[in-house]
Amino acid sequence: MRPVAIVGPTATGKSELAIELALRLAGEVVNADAMQLYRGMDIGTAKVTEAQRRGVPHHLLDVLDVRDTATVAAYQRDARAVVEGLLAGGRVPILVGGSGLYLQAVLDELDFPGTDPGLRARLEQELAAVGAAVLHERLARSDPDAARAILPSNGRRIVRALEVIELTGRPFSASLPRPGPARYDTVLIGIDVDSTHLDARVDARVTRMFAAGLVDEVRELAGRGLREGRTASRALGYQQVLAALDGEYDLAAAAEHTARATRRFVRRQRSWFRRDQRITWLDGTRPDLVDAALQLV
Repeated sequence: MRPVAIVGPTATGKSELAIELALRLAGEVVNADAMQLYRGMDIGTAKVTEAQRRGVPHHLLDVLDVRDTATVAAYQRDARAVVEGLLAGGRVPILVGGSGLYLQAVLDELDFPGTDPGLRARLEQELAAVGAAVLHERLARSDPDAARAILPSNGRRIVRALEVIELTGRPFSASLPRPGPARYDTVLIGIDVDSTHLDARVDARVTRMFAAGLVDEVRELAGRGLREGRTASRALGYQQVLAALDGEYDLAAAAEHTARATRRFVRRQRSWFRRDQRITWLDGTRPDLVDAALQLV
């Protein structure tokens, strides 16, 4: 029995395919979307509803509070426990999501450098005092490869890179994971859609999310500490609505910014997954998608 991973950009139909495969293969779905780990972040993450799950058990949904920080290492531990428990029980684990590093951390033999709370706190204080751009310049001097891979505005990632460099004495780029060796004999299926078509899907999805109550969802989560959550507050849609609620722009602009940021994210996802030659790609619009995926399994 082999695990199955359904990967690829957002809005390509991965969740629906995973449920169909689970119904046919006596499988259960394991979430591999970092933002769907959070309780209450439903509309903006396109989390499948109970009705949409059609009785298929889903694991690692709604396991974190919005104040919690999601980490790849913790996800690796928890997801591997689920995968191995399902395999031992004769069930097919079907991992699905677009968080490339999270998926790779489960499927491949990857080790992650530890963390030092004191060092992390000091770097975060510096980030608050001088800003991400200054720390990015420091990173560029010590590890140019890492600096090229991390946006100058991504303060959280810059802090992590500087932390690893100080802890290990090695470039952060040397610790970046690469595919393999594989931990499991996983069937990797990539779902993608033509860029023009996918951009239209993204725009339509964002429109539906705002119509379905994303703003009210963000307001409710803000009351539960969303702004204090270092990971959850940066989620696509949530970050933009929070900015609108704080008066930076109106809700129409928030929707436009969300769609634009999601389209950029799609391209980063595509770039990440296309590097992995183990993935067999299928067009998400083909009418026989389920049958084609079953043939691969």
